[in-house]
Amino acid sequence: MLGFSEEDVRQMLQYYKDAGRHNGDVEAMIADMKPWYDNYCFAKDSLDSDPKMFNCDMVLYYLRNYIDGGKAPEQMIDPNTRTDYNKMKKLIQLDRLDGDRKSVLRRITEEGRIVADLVTTFPARDIIKPEIFPSLLFYYGMLTIVGTDGQRPVLGIPNNNVRKQYYDFMLEEYQEKHNINLERLMDQFDAMAYKGEWRSGLEFIARAYKENSAVRSAIEGERNLQGFFTAYLSICNYYLVAPEMELNHGFCDLFLMANLTHYAVAHSYIIELKYLAVKDSDSKAEAQWQDAVNQIRLYAAAPRVEQLRQGTQLHCIIMQFRGCELERAEEVQV
Repeated sequence: MLGFSEEDVRQMLQYYKDAGRHNGDVEAMIADMKPWYDNYCFAKDSLDSDPKMFNCDMVLYYLRNYIDGGKAPEQMIDPNTRTDYNKMKKLIQLDRLDGDRKSVLRRITEEGRIVADLVTTFPARDIIKPEIFPSLLFYYGMLTIVGTDGQRPVLGIPNNNVRKQYYDFMLEEYQEKHNINLERLMDQFDAMAYKGEWRSGLEFIARAYKENSAVRSAIEGERNLQGFFTAYLSICNYYLVAPEMELNHGFCDLFLMANLTHYAVAHSYIIELKYLAVKDSDSKAEAQWQDAVNQIRLYAAAPRVEQLRQGTQLHCIIMQFRGCELERAEEVQV
């Protein structure tokens, strides 16, 4: 079975409700599941119709928790999905012999998508080729078809469940190269979520970026920086971390959406990360900062932001780096 349609999910939830197995609001349950378990598409021809499918195992995991405990699971990620994650890690370990799958994985994690031809056979002699790695991820359910670029499919991360697994991989990579105290970081996230005290937490990650010279790339610059922040922010269950969210015809670097289903979070965040080369002038830095202020105000004014912040207090934060150093971090009033 490829997956459940939304109507399949609705009928199944209603069936068990009518049978007295749960008393949840069916539409609210679907809305809760959609960002985590939905959005699979397996054929380019389906893009013009309604292609989105729910992952069967994840829906049943959610329903089982609702029947047994009367509420959604505290951890929305189904432990069974770790099987495919572990398969992915084993493939990446082959890079010690040949290939460059890690760079493909970083690109997908940081950009959220990749253009690639889908291959249907995987001879053993070709398994180490990075160009077929996106196809393997597609068949493992780690990528889905989100569009086309000419004749080739655009493959993207389907949902938060899968996105979290990509972030976990990046986090493991970063921690292996330079371990930071995640318990201390979680203390900072408590203050961000409930008190709106953002500076200590974000500056903690900024210091870790400076100290972790193995992950920095002067070539990738801002994209490299964004990937690092996203990986560490993803350990915080208070938020759904949405990189490159489209707002008012632009793309904000990071939107931290409050996970109000499970936590009484009071504050949400839009974060813009700006990167300067060490040799860049002060005048360029100031011009970049002013552009960022205008950008983030435009994002905050987007009509959908009111819905996304869900009644929480929205903070708009700009962080400007010169090389690996955090040079300036301020909250912009909107």
